[in-house]
Amino acid sequence: MTARRDDAQQSGTELRERILDALAELLRNHSFDALSVAEIITAANVSRASFYFYFAGKHAVLAELVRRAVGAGHEAAQPWVQATADPRESLRAGIEGGAELWQSNAAVLRAIVESWGSDPQLRDLWLAQMATFTDATIARIETDRQTNPAVAARLEDVDVPALAATLTWTGERLYYLAACGVPPFDNRKVLVDTLTHLWVSALYD
Repeated sequence: MTARRDDAQQSGTELRERILDALAELLRNHSFDALSVAEIITAANVSRASFYFYFAGKHAVLAELVRRAVGAGHEAAQPWVQATADPRESLRAGIEGGAELWQSNAAVLRAIVESWGSDPQLRDLWLAQMATFTDATIARIETDRQTNPAVAARLEDVDVPALAATLTWTGERLYYLAACGVPPFDNRKVLVDTLTHLWVSALYD
């Protein structure tokens, strides 16, 4: 198939972004497993050749969208992860940023959460992405244990990797419920208050 005329008039970056935007928009009303590459191509108004030049398939498109969302999530968490501010305040700010991120990327993040359990490619992707949050949490907890005697005493007999994984996966689940509009977590304040209380109680109080 020859490239469409509009493909030739677009830069590579523009074409790639159109494909990404098309999938993100389609996911608002379709499940990921029900979508075909042909539907993404049509929505993006690009040729099949252009699609496969940039992506190996629909999984690769979703993977890029997920990685972007996860990158934004890490940015929101930096003040707490890097210990550059009061831990309670920076935790709340990071959780608030996470809530905003999930709302802004609800369709994409719902797609990965709802699909990874039954799709090996997406399973590997999501477990790897979630592991980056767990690893960052472990690193911050270890820093606190070395610099804050109260935290060191509180967590003396705690399996830190297990605690970090529990906190990050609990956050994933509550953000997902909020993105699906499930009460009470569809209320932003309730969501942020609950997660902040959970993290602060586990680590500092």
